[in-house]
Amino acid sequence: MALGPKTQSNMFTAGSGFKFKGRAPAGPSGVRVEHRIGIHAPVETIWDILYDVERWHEWNPLYTKAQGAVRIGGQLTLTLALEDEAPRVIQPVVFEWVPYDQIHWRLKMMGGLVSNTRFLELEKLDEASTIFSNGELIGGLLGPTVARRMGRKIYRGFQAMSEALKARAEAQWRAEGGTPTSAP
Repeated sequence: MALGPKTQSNMFTAGSGFKFKGRAPAGPSGVRVEHRIGIHAPVETIWDILYDVERWHEWNPLYTKAQGAVRIGGQLTLTLALEDEAPRVIQPVVFEWVPYDQIHWRLKMMGGLVSNTRFLELEKLDEASTIFSNGELIGGLLGPTVARRMGRKIYRGFQAMSEALKARAEAQWRAEGGTPTSAP
């Protein structure tokens, strides 16, 4: 179940803020916050970096500490670092993952009044060209309130994570003899 590149009616974008139009499609619902970026490296290189949760602290500014294994039902322990917020530990549960394609996890907060579905998805465009979709659906009774209050910070965190992943993947690809076309 891909959550990334599809359009939903409740979406946050940095330039226009929130848009609420009509009914959301079936499946996970909530306010969508997403950042997408093109990475000039093979999907396998990017996947190896994402899958290695224990090394996220080396490159990931959004999750400064990370433990756990990517497996169905696996709990991750992540230190979330959003700008102007105290770092906090979250413990989402992986509910879906497909090698070289996607990792999805869920996190319930505030006694279940906020339910987040997080997605990290890779779309292979060419042998050494990939789109990384990095986002979250913020749902539950208080989800829209949390999204209005935190949406911009969350988006900037996703953007920083995406840019850091791009830099690491392209540098690794270059070190392996590849030739990314993005500037170092």
